[in-house]
Amino acid sequence: MRVIKLSEEALLDALETVKQGGVVVCPTDTVYGLLAAATNKKAVEKIFKIKKRPESKTLPVFVDSVEMAASLAVFDEKQKEFLEESWPGAKTMILKTKPKIKISKLLIKDNTVALRIPDYKFITDLIFELGNPLAQTSANISGKQTFYGVKEIIDQLSISEVKPDLIIDAGDLPEREASKIIDLTGAKPLTIR
Repeated sequence: MRVIKLSEEALLDALETVKQGGVVVCPTDTVYGLLAAATNKKAVEKIFKIKKRPESKTLPVFVDSVEMAASLAVFDEKQKEFLEESWPGAKTMILKTKPKIKISKLLIKDNTVALRIPDYKFITDLIFELGNPLAQTSANISGKQTFYGVKEIIDQLSISEVKPDLIIDAGDLPEREASKIIDLTGAKPLTIR
């Protein structure tokens, strides 16, 4: 696990790591997250192994725009307005998938996908430069405490057999709530968390 400080150079390092199928621990607008290219099946599998998460529990996906969301999911004009009002920010939206989308099947459950545009420029820049969405989840072992500092994250993840390739250290993050999860697949938005 290489650890580097948050910087412009870190963006290039993270981009190269993700392009090569690696997993990056990165600050987000909520907590530190595990990120990998959503289009790379092995990289997505690696997140599950690091996190010790059952593959039956899908991961959310970061996108950088409503247009990128539209390449993965189906939504009408009213839902699009709701997305534009809610994003960027800590709201993950469950939407019906388009047929034959090019992301790992581990990110799709019952023909739905959970999408979010984070309010964090480093990540939206990373997605833009990559040209693809990112699989993402909090940087902790499933069922274990979520930490807001890199040292605690390293201590926790060091017990996992599989480890992230790169950790981007932005110092201690303020303690914030996880993103809200809103299901947009029904007639009305339904808040799940």
